[in-house]
Amino acid sequence: MAAGLSTTCSGASSPASLPTKAIVFWLLAAFFPVVRPQVVLVNDTVSGFIGTNVVLHCSFTNPQPSVKITQVTWQKATNGSKTNVAIFNPTMGTSILPPYVDRVAFRNPSFRDGTIELSRLELDDEGVYICEFATFPSGNRESQLNLTVLAKPTNSMESGPSPIIATPGVARKIVVATCTSANGKPASTITWETTLKGEPEYEEIKNSNGTTTVVSRYRLVPSREAHRQTLTCVINYQLDRFTKTTTLNVHYEPEVSIKGFDGNWYLKRSDVKLTCKSDANPPATSFRWRMVNGTIPENVEIQNTTLFFKGPVTYSLAGTYECEVANAIGTRSWLVEVNVTDKPLPQGASGSLIGIVGGGIVALFLIVVAISTFVLHRRQQKSQTETDSDLIDLPPSHKPAPPPKKKPEMKSHLTAEDIQVVHLENMKQDEDMKKLPLQTPYYDLSAYDSPEYSEKQNSGTKDSDVQYAELDTSALASSPSPRSSVHASGELVEYATIQPNIR
Repeated sequence: MAAGLSTTCSGASSPASLPTKAIVFWLLAAFFPVVRPQVVLVNDTVSGFIGTNVVLHCSFTNPQPSVKITQVTWQKATNGSKTNVAIFNPTMGTSILPPYVDRVAFRNPSFRDGTIELSRLELDDEGVYICEFATFPSGNRESQLNLTVLAKPTNSMESGPSPIIATPGVARKIVVATCTSANGKPASTITWETTLKGEPEYEEIKNSNGTTTVVSRYRLVPSREAHRQTLTCVINYQLDRFTKTTTLNVHYEPEVSIKGFDGNWYLKRSDVKLTCKSDANPPATSFRWRMVNGTIPENVEIQNTTLFFKGPVTYSLAGTYECEVANAIGTRSWLVEVNVTDKPLPQGASGSLIGIVGGGIVALFLIVVAISTFVLHRRQQKSQTETDSDLIDLPPSHKPAPPPKKKPEMKSHLTAEDIQVVHLENMKQDEDMKKLPLQTPYYDLSAYDSPEYSEKQNSGTKDSDVQYAELDTSALASSPSPRSSVHASGELVEYATIQPNIR
């Protein structure tokens, strides 16, 4: 098969496209296998590019012994009429008719095969082709196919004027590149890839031979920003992709700035200078310094684009300096106001650096404080949790008693007179005493039957006024009083009643 050929093969007829009688015929053939249909098979569609070769298949199926094939004919349908292309006759041989002479040939002509090859495709070859088998006595059998001729476009890209001139004060868009896909069938699609802030425009031209030419132009306002930017044309046709890139060369007037004045020129400062910076294409050809409303001081030396101020700074250097730059496109200038102070001012850069460092230190300090607070809080929670756990695990008899509430307004000091020693009577024998368990010392905080205390009690003293005090029993043990009692085991047992010393 020739290069560029694309075909799909199927029966030229199907039950869906046949008339009612043919459908009945197919149904009868299904139920009665003895009756076999006679069909001409061709490709539904065939396509090829201009200049290539294509093969048009055609075959006759299930010929009956009683059926005689008399001729195979290829025809082209044009505007409702049929034109013969090629004929095969078993007796007379083959015949190719104009304008297909030397371009059409039967590949293997026979009673069953009428395939032909069409060489050097032309756009006029596109159309509907009919393959017909003439039989006797059954009549003619035919099928048709569609031949599509494709045309690969010729792709190109042309840059606009070079250089592109960015005229000062003019905002008119101009064409900087043109992308063309000519004589394509079907038509191509064109897109642009770029970061430029332009816009494309498209045009399709229908050619008389059935092809299409697509043209796209990219327009933008020339500017300094567009200089050295890339612009890529992308053409897509079928499965082919064409790209071409151009780099813009824009000529623009100088972009001027003055460097060197930091806002801190003070008296007696040395080594100061002003430098004129310029961005221009083509490069600047002249630089001119001048002082607005005055003349440049005598101690100033001009070297190329720089003003060097010799000696220490004085008030005479203050003023407005202008740098004017010119190139082939235009002239631009820039001004700088120089002020002279008595003393140095805080450097903006140093102040910024100090602020950054100080801010970093403060942020670090806050982070450390936050982490420390968090860790301390977690430790306190852990300690409190462990303490609560220990208290829960202790039996009731071992849990510490809550501390007594103290009232700062009630302060009492126990004296020897407030301590009373109660003697243990010999109520039982020593043997009974040994059997008794040791008792916790009992402190009777109730009022004692003494006239003095009764008077104080009647004076409005409440139980809450009774204060606990530590009992120093070492003194009592050293000098037993008549109120102490010696246990049989030799231990000194004392019961005491503490009375508040209310004054």
